[in-house]
Amino acid sequence: MKAISYSRYGGPEVLGLGEVDDPRVGPDSVLVKVRAAAVNPVDWKCREGYLDPILQPVFPVIPGWDVSGVVVRPGPAVPEFAVGDEVIGYVREDVLSRGTFAEYVAAPARTLARKPRSLSFEQAAGIPLAGLTAYQVLHRVLEVKRGETILVHAAAGGVGSIAVQLAAHLGARVIGTASERNHDFVRGLGGEPVSHGEGLAERVRGLAPEGVDAVFDSVGGDALKASANLLAPEGRLASIADPEVVDYGGRYWFVRPDPQDLQHLSDLADQGTITIHVSKTFPLDQAAAAHRLNQEGRTRGKIVVTVSE
Repeated sequence: MKAISYSRYGGPEVLGLGEVDDPRVGPDSVLVKVRAAAVNPVDWKCREGYLDPILQPVFPVIPGWDVSGVVVRPGPAVPEFAVGDEVIGYVREDVLSRGTFAEYVAAPARTLARKPRSLSFEQAAGIPLAGLTAYQVLHRVLEVKRGETILVHAAAGGVGSIAVQLAAHLGARVIGTASERNHDFVRGLGGEPVSHGEGLAERVRGLAPEGVDAVFDSVGGDALKASANLLAPEGRLASIADPEVVDYGGRYWFVRPDPQDLQHLSDLADQGTITIHVSKTFPLDQAAAAHRLNQEGRTRGKIVVTVSE
């Protein structure tokens, strides 16, 4: 099959399209014909070696953890999926090896759920990693409740845009940081936009003088430090970007595959509770360009790589 891969750590230039062996389908796996794979910041961080301490590479590495596609063959221990089923998945394992930027992927059944019927393959590919991250932080870490006020950083990005919608669905008031060009977009998601950067704390205090009940940080650094000072008494702080959040009394979260959570997100998409904005798509052979654009960090919604049928 054709796949994007890299044989050493480095910039986007190490990515190349070529022929690789078809994946083997184990008893608990499902062979999926890839139709689309979303790009996430973790993809280029893996490519550059930042996650080497926790994820061993088995070169050549096929990047990509998000997928939407069609079941070609379920493993013998996977009765829940059949040939022709449309699925989405957060296909992460404990090594870097066989990712989703390929014509096919052998996905463990524990990483899959049924694709939302109402979304295109490109839109659906944007749900797994970003959606699971948002869902798990809001429900398991911050435990956001109706009537609370939550500050969501990078509210127009892949994770942030879903977090705004999910928090609003929970009945929370959502303040979201974004550049001014994305303020209308954040409003459309159900949030109240504020500009990030210098003066952020004063702008948030202007909207929430008593402080916010929870902060969802996906930026780290100065934004995290400012956030810690914006919490109301008993406020909660979580970060997916900066482990130093624990120094401020918060929790660091690394998303994990969960088929029940993923199916719930798929159902919410079909109900119209969450929408996925795809800012740009690239064909498989232009995956390096997709990585470069994602690495710039100014994307609204998701960047997606498509694979021809």
